[in-house]
Amino acid sequence: MAKTALVVDDSPTMRQMVSFTLTNAGFQVVEAEHGKDAVKKVSDGRKMDIVVTDLNMPEMDGITLIKELRKIPVFRFTPILMLTTESAEDKKRSGKEAGATGWIVKPFDPEVLLKTIAKVLPA
Repeated sequence: MAKTALVVDDSPTMRQMVSFTLTNAGFQVVEAEHGKDAVKKVSDGRKMDIVVTDLNMPEMDGITLIKELRKIPVFRFTPILMLTTESAEDKKRSGKEAGATGWIVKPFDPEVLLKTIAKVLPA
């Protein structure tokens, strides 16, 4: 059974690039435009194997999204990767404190994304 990924980014182009990479790696991908959209899409109890989210988005940013997802029991231990243009240490610290599993700076290398996912996903 294919693993499922939730890809959250306000840029349609970036969502397509990440989704293309993950789909080619065998994932089923669910896309969301921002944090609120992501929370809505998993409100039916749907579990994702991994979440890849941007930091800066309208409606709800990535840090708030992580905090909201961590409140949902099925997302308590789900790996959540930040994929963002932000590289400031204080932002990374905020992400880690919120529950981010990893941090990748855009523009991303598909190989790096897949290797990072392989490291954080349980076998």
